[in-house]
Amino acid sequence: MNPVYAALPTTIFEKMSALARETGAINLGQGFPDTPGPEDIRRAAAEALFTRSNQYPPMLGLAELRQALAAHYRAHQAIELDWNSEIVVTSGATEAIAAAILSLVSPGDEVVLIQPLYDAYLPMVRRAGATPRLIRLEPPAWTLDPAALDAAIGPRTRLIIFNNPANPTGRVYDRATLELIADRCIRHDLVALCDEVWEHVVFDGDHVPLIALPGMRDRTVKIGSAGKIFALTGWKVGWMLAGERLARQLARAHQFLTFTTPPNLQWAVAEGLGKPAGWFAEMRAGFAHSRARLIAGLTGAGYEVLPSQATWFVAVDLTTSGITLDDAAFADRMALDGGVVTIPVSAFFEEAPVRNILRLCYCKDDATLDRAIERLAKMRETMLAS
Repeated sequence: MNPVYAALPTTIFEKMSALARETGAINLGQGFPDTPGPEDIRRAAAEALFTRSNQYPPMLGLAELRQALAAHYRAHQAIELDWNSEIVVTSGATEAIAAAILSLVSPGDEVVLIQPLYDAYLPMVRRAGATPRLIRLEPPAWTLDPAALDAAIGPRTRLIIFNNPANPTGRVYDRATLELIADRCIRHDLVALCDEVWEHVVFDGDHVPLIALPGMRDRTVKIGSAGKIFALTGWKVGWMLAGERLARQLARAHQFLTFTTPPNLQWAVAEGLGKPAGWFAEMRAGFAHSRARLIAGLTGAGYEVLPSQATWFVAVDLTTSGITLDDAAFADRMALDGGVVTIPVSAFFEEAPVRNILRLCYCKDDATLDRAIERLAKMRETMLAS
């Protein structure tokens, strides 16, 4: 057994979603919407299944999708990309992260990671034989301290993994933080692996891609996800954007992971990426409505809601909400006795976890959110009365 995987527990997302299935609890844990996704994109995928080729597409991705990605990022983020040499299509963003880590670090290298973090990063870094160097952020601001970043960077550091907008905190990092990371990457000759899958689900402030900052064009790997953009999480269509030298290296790892991605989904995503700016604004407005509904309901029920600028998630501080249980214990009790599945943010830490923050997903319909709020309110009342 490979010790990296033998010691791993089942991911918190699978654990909590399994609880939701077993108990019939409302699932505000794993981030997937109730809606089926845009009908025109789904129909485009269905039509392509019957009218286009179902054989191996190019390893780098269909030309139509890579061209659509180049046009999309030119229009939305003013990034100029060579569709033929700077874009690699992957089977989801997680595969893109794996390909990037496996291709850019070697045994004995060090990788800087920022906690709380997406749980796939650490096992991938360790599987590549690298050593994680962890930075711990503190709620409620989750601010990156320059001194902590400097302390984490050493002579063997090769890569920094940066999630922006960030899951689970919902933080959109400001330009000063981006410039801090860019400065350290340039000064220490590092590559930045930027997990930017939530780039279109931003409500407060603007998403600025690190790759657009001076000096970062050829030392950044930018990762995106059609599943997050179009709320089609099961499709697993992602991509890596990088300068030609880096992209060539990324493709070498990708070709021996999944090699390629279903062609009908690629054609459909290419169509979706060409939607007018108004469609993306309307999509964000829909999620903003759900976010506001959940925040208002939680606040009315006496929960302290932390700021969230992006993603499909908000977080509550259990301690300041009057709850003495830690986040893992509360999440278990809420699922088993309260009928709502949530995610304890301590699961996003490897070292010295914050144990009083709970993450809730709001990409659900109004009726589902209202039922969940009622149950969460009842649980808090029960705990305060006991």
